[in-house]
Amino acid sequence: MHGFRRQALALACILSLQGPVAMAQSSEEEELALAYGDRASVSIATGSQQTLRRAPSVATVITAEDIAAIGATDLDEVLETVPGLHVNRTANHYSPLYVIRGVFSQMTPQVLVLQNGAPITTLFQGNKGNLWGGYPVEHIARIEVIRGPGSALYGSDAFSGVINIITKAAADTPGTEIGARVGSFRSGDVWVQHGGQIGGLDVAAYLRVGDTDGFKSTITRAAAGSSGPVNVGHNSVDGNLDLSHDKWRLRLGYKLRDRLETGAGIAQAVDPVGRGKAERFTGDISWTDPQFAKDWGIGFTTSYLYYSQEIPSLYQLFPPGSNLGGGVAANGFLGGPETWERQLRFSGFATYAGFAGHTVRLGLGHDDLNLYKTHETRNFTYAASGALIPNPGGVVIDYTETNPFLRPNRRKVNYVYVQDEWNFAQDWTLTAGLRRDDYSDFGGTTNPRLALVWDATLDLTAKLLYGRAFRAPAFIEAYGISNPINQGNSKLRPETNSTVEAAFSWQVRRDTQVNLSLFRYNMKDIIRAVPNATANTGSTYVNAGNQNGRGAELELTWDANRALRLSGNIAWQRSIDETTGQDAGYAPHRHIYARADWRIDSTWQASAQVNRVADRKRFSPAGAARDTRPDIPDYTTVDLTLRAIRGKEQWDIAASVRNLFNATVLEPSLAPGTAIPNDLPMAPRSLYLQAIYKL
Repeated sequence: MHGFRRQALALACILSLQGPVAMAQSSEEEELALAYGDRASVSIATGSQQTLRRAPSVATVITAEDIAAIGATDLDEVLETVPGLHVNRTANHYSPLYVIRGVFSQMTPQVLVLQNGAPITTLFQGNKGNLWGGYPVEHIARIEVIRGPGSALYGSDAFSGVINIITKAAADTPGTEIGARVGSFRSGDVWVQHGGQIGGLDVAAYLRVGDTDGFKSTITRAAAGSSGPVNVGHNSVDGNLDLSHDKWRLRLGYKLRDRLETGAGIAQAVDPVGRGKAERFTGDISWTDPQFAKDWGIGFTTSYLYYSQEIPSLYQLFPPGSNLGGGVAANGFLGGPETWERQLRFSGFATYAGFAGHTVRLGLGHDDLNLYKTHETRNFTYAASGALIPNPGGVVIDYTETNPFLRPNRRKVNYVYVQDEWNFAQDWTLTAGLRRDDYSDFGGTTNPRLALVWDATLDLTAKLLYGRAFRAPAFIEAYGISNPINQGNSKLRPETNSTVEAAFSWQVRRDTQVNLSLFRYNMKDIIRAVPNATANTGSTYVNAGNQNGRGAELELTWDANRALRLSGNIAWQRSIDETTGQDAGYAPHRHIYARADWRIDSTWQASAQVNRVADRKRFSPAGAARDTRPDIPDYTTVDLTLRAIRGKEQWDIAASVRNLFNATVLEPSLAPGTAIPNDLPMAPRSLYLQAIYKL
């Protein structure tokens, strides 16, 4: 870096000699930073703060200012703007699936979602929980996204990418803010957040309450002939508390989703009666001292996650009068699988910079992952053939002890990792890392990473990256019982993914930034439900597939002047299932996003964005009937937002229109498509009005 620093110093001297011109440029850059936030740094790539341009990964940073500018009301709307990331849906509760670079599965647990660096993965299905019900954005300070493997630092599930949601601290939200929003589909929420000090303690607090009926687009045909509107209504409560003093920090979170409707149905049959409830408590306490001693920094974190999925109103899996091979169910087939889990995680790290040109990071940790309670009631039993046999008289029986879908299970993980950032030559840095995870149930796995970063010129940085990642089997995949349709398999191995990337960051001009990334990956031992060899006995989860993919992502940001910023990205990918030779399906081959932000004057701001999702194929797993439906239809949506920002002790007003031209938006239903042949309809045009008062 010595040469780079000399060049930067020389440039600074030249600018200082330019007098008023340099001052004007500096002023403009400060204005842009205030309008769009700090995107120049990232911590997710190595565990410590560094410039985004030189981070040893392909990363994206989205600021609170970005979120406000596009009028987003939910995390999914924000993530859809990330290159190479598309938000699909599952029929089950319409839960979002974060599909990165073409890696798709039924629940898509291959993306690790963090909140303030702590996983919010649930044990039951390995994802963030199907009873999700959205995630509000008012309390988010920034979102950092890695596209590509991250297991060398984060362990399981950091497979195709990592998403870290960083909530606001006291400095991010000074004073008190009261907000309210109303919108289409009888949606409304109110919130209050505050940042300040109590004595020597920094305090940030947030509380939101909301509810929605959800849009009612029609499922034209579903399993067992049931049809009707999508059901996505719910009530919600969200809260956060952030306390910090000196080197200590305590963060607490709460997320409740009640009366959560079932989307297109748990079994892809429209369910007008089933309701779910999900409750999530999170907490972490950390102590960090980056200057603990000469050349040494140390820190530790303890985090806790409680998550429950309860069914206060039993799911109607199939409608009244259905016959699933075992007789007619006059009241329909009803069931209520419930889970409760606790996760306790301990981790510590130390950094050492005493070797010339090296910064070494050592880390270790222990996870105690306990799905400690399950409960199931239903009005039917399973036959060995997979048929559903109604209970006499349609009586609902508690099968928790006799024939449950899953029994309590516990998993313990110990891990250790090492990472070295080596500035081995002028303007060259090599980051090498290795992590070993040992699981109490399936053994160990070791995952490396290498990242070579070269500051080729003052304006151009090039990266060559390699990483290996894994995903541990979810509890339902490893231990599921009593359901002959998909049986668990305790002998499962983790899925693996090896990825090679090349990335370039080019500051074309002072006002123009271009980023390009190229990637190629290979997935092995994919966990899938495969029909059993003996007839009429359903499927079992096995390691039964490989997949390879390649693609490119191009990003552009142009500050046309002080008032106008144009930005956008284009992502292309192609993924092939090696068992069938087919396209791996469901993810867009082409994804285009464009945005314009216009500061009309000191008070008014306007934003427009265009999102095009194109060229999505179907996929038929090996051994299944071929899905002969046409490709999933392309779509283009346009969103507009107008904001009036008036400062403290005044109302800030915003209005947003999403899907302005009422485009037909469909997300794919899975093969063979006989349950929901016409895919999953998404929301039509919608309008939201928001008011915020800052004290």
